Amino acid sequence: MVDVAANYRSIVSRIAEAAANGGRDVGAIKILGAAKLQSVERIRAAIAAGVTLIGENYVQEAQQAKRQIDRTIEWHMIGHLQRNKAKAALELFDVIESLDSAALARALDKEGAKRDKVVRTFVEVNLGGEESKSGIPKDQLKDLLEQVAGLSHVTVEGLMTVPPYREDAEEARRFFRELRALRDELASLALTNVDLKELSMGMTHDYPVAVEEGATIVRIGTALFGPREK
Repeated sequence: MVDVAANYRSIVSRIAEAAANGGRDVGAIKILGAAKLQSVERIRAAIAAGVTLIGENYVQEAQQAKRQIDRTIEWHMIGHLQRNKAKAALELFDVIESLDSAALARALDKEGAKRDKVVRTFVEVNLGGEESKSGIPKDQLKDLLEQVAGLSHVTVEGLMTVPPYREDAEEARRFFRELRALRDELASLALTNVDLKELSMGMTHDYPVAVEEGATIVRIGTALFGPREK
């Protein structure tokens, strides 16, 4: 039996320690429960423990979970989003963390206009150059943000990354540091519809390092929920 509440308390403690190490305000860091393949019972337990952000990788899983959870929380799309799923995603998610192309931005803008709704997004950046992962290359990031600046129903609130997996979490530090530097550099452009206040980075394996390097959202799956059930 997984004690989700105890796991949550442990994560909070480790975040507080990492924030102190990085000279950061722990109140500026949020825990997102990465609920891929987790049961509704465990998601409910995480919410009861204090989690206010839930992330799903797939539209269908989010549909199933939301039908059974009536608590007021914020739902984030953290998996790759295909353009043909933009309409469904807008009906389910409060934030799309995986914006990775101008074409997807335009699709979200079109669906947002139909609903008179501004679509909140983060841009996913592929810093490791891994072909197996989604995300925009960093050299295309500025151009994407400039294109978003011309849209009327999309905003970019931050950046997200999934660094290459390494056994030693310290090896992820340079990627987290790089994303923070990109954020600081691009924030100076003062683009319309772009306010890069969030850095979504760090998962079960490496979130303390991400917190030390500036993460405002850490996406925690196994450390919070236990092993995936399905």
